[in-house]
Amino acid sequence: MQLGEKIRELRNKQKMSIEQLSEKTDLSKGLISQIERDITGPSVASLWKIAQALNVKMNYFFDEYDGFNEVVRKDERKKIMMNKANRSYELLCPNLKNSIEMLWIEIGPNESNSDDLISHEGEECGVVIKGSLKVLSGNKEYDLNEGDSIYLDSTIPHRYLNVGSELSVSVWAMVPPSF
Repeated sequence: MQLGEKIRELRNKQKMSIEQLSEKTDLSKGLISQIERDITGPSVASLWKIAQALNVKMNYFFDEYDGFNEVVRKDERKKIMMNKANRSYELLCPNLKNSIEMLWIEIGPNESNSDDLISHEGEECGVVIKGSLKVLSGNKEYDLNEGDSIYLDSTIPHRYLNVGSELSVSVWAMVPPSF
């Protein structure tokens, strides 16, 4: 099932109109309609707002496998692709039902992980594998290069940006799982 279809199905189960979801998320009715029809993909911040408005964690939209396998092969990772955006997320752990979440994040040049600063419970730690990454956390900015790592209190609004000219690849651990 596509992401948009899952959002529409959950919204309908809760007897919520697009207009009501729009009011709860501060997203336009047109954007929600396009997301539900898989015409456009939501930013992480928009998907976060939708998940909160529908009273689910973000993993509701992606965690389709109940089986547990300790090994996750590169070509079998659950992928979160953002339509019309040069960024993607891959789940490195078998599922999001355990205590830790591991993500492989690729962000293209002049892109960010989100259009807005986001915050959530817990903490996270990331390491840049390739390229560079600017991390905004509260009123601080950190410039990271290959091999650099950072710890963040996830309750402080934050955002990752690739201000470099090549693909940024980083690996992140988050507790508790936020997707």
